Amino acid sequence: MRISDLENRRVAIWGLGREGHAAHDVLRRRIPDIELAIFCSEAEAKFLGSDNALDRYITRKPTAADLAAFDVIIKSPGISAYLPELLEAQHNGTRFTSATALWSAEHPQARVIAVTGTKGKSTTSALIAHLLRALGRRTALAGNIGMPVLELVDAPMQPEWWVIELSSFQTRQMQCVELAVITNIEEEHLDWHGSRERYVADKLALADVARQLLVNGTQQYLMQQTSAHANRIVFGTQAGWHVDAQAIWRGDSRIVDLATLPLSGPHNALNACAALAALEAVGEDAFAASAALSSFRPLPHRLQVLGERNGIRWIDDSIATTPQAAIEALRSVGGQPVCLILGGHDRGLDWSVFAGHVREHPPQAIVLNGASRERVAKMLQARGGDYHLHVCRSLADAVIAARSEMNSTGVILLSPGAPSFDQFHDYAERGRAFAELGGFDAEQIGQIEGLGIA
Repeated sequence: MRISDLENRRVAIWGLGREGHAAHDVLRRRIPDIELAIFCSEAEAKFLGSDNALDRYITRKPTAADLAAFDVIIKSPGISAYLPELLEAQHNGTRFTSATALWSAEHPQARVIAVTGTKGKSTTSALIAHLLRALGRRTALAGNIGMPVLELVDAPMQPEWWVIELSSFQTRQMQCVELAVITNIEEEHLDWHGSRERYVADKLALADVARQLLVNGTQQYLMQQTSAHANRIVFGTQAGWHVDAQAIWRGDSRIVDLATLPLSGPHNALNACAALAALEAVGEDAFAASAALSSFRPLPHRLQVLGERNGIRWIDDSIATTPQAAIEALRSVGGQPVCLILGGHDRGLDWSVFAGHVREHPPQAIVLNGASRERVAKMLQARGGDYHLHVCRSLADAVIAARSEMNSTGVILLSPGAPSFDQFHDYAERGRAFAELGGFDAEQIGQIEGLGIA
């Protein structure tokens, strides 16, 4: 469905986040006389809404009948595609689309590298764009990373490459991509997808529209699930781009020493392998581009070193919303005294592997906070471990407890292993709050560089 197909249709926008705004702006620009209904919260209508007389705001939760009153609804990605009221309206003829799907229909010939995965997709996307630009390629970086791709639909100068990060909520919205990159598959967003099986299926749906597929060869489950793809490429194994304790390699050739990378942790070195493998897969010179890895600026809220206060190093890994991500964060600061701040919105994920890890590799302390704190505390206490355990209600209380644990050396690490929705709008707001509580300027450290076309 193209944007012009919405003319003379009954159209609604469901959700007024950044994607909803992008859809609204494009429709007002392309079809200025279209009447739009906008389903959103009262706060969004008050603070984010326009004063156009053709916009009608509906601030109650829509029923199936409300949704069925429209021919087409442009849905924000955070709204589950499996809600009963949505499925009923869909059955009755309402068509659902998204900002990503509208962009894809407008750009059928675009050269797209689409990146998804449970973790690492933002860093991998940004690395791919950074390396392409280092080769002199005009490149767009957009999507779930922070700029809806629909915001660039009318860009005056089209890029040579589109690097688009997609969440599991968006992977079914693309029509055709040159290369799909899947960094890994873990358990996440079960509240949106309804089951682990559906989450995996939605992630892997991106492979169905990809001419080539690049996957993480260190994940046996992912390898099994993608074995049928006709043009599958693998990174992370010794035959291709892979990493050991000292360097990034291409087969038997040592390419980049890890000591030169501005990224922390073995998982980020693997993300760099994915980016280099992606360039090679689409015919670009990955060997030449590899030198630019040293000039990459890490993304905020992803093992971001904020600085030191009174000898304590503060690290913001607010993006970590799964137990496995928290394990990787702990591994990245191994060998140092560390107080881990953990917890947030409880999605019912299994914390047993994490509990086993900290039992075998105990940090100095773990401070739990947020809605998941009691359940996770019971798991950790049951497994045991030689570390101090604190249980707090809020992030502010958790920072106070973390300060009390550390003396004049070590690390205070925010790697929650859970979403932020119990206390904050999103992980970025949580990361900014952590920075401010630590005494840092949140505005100076919270910007993602390179979004858009350059």
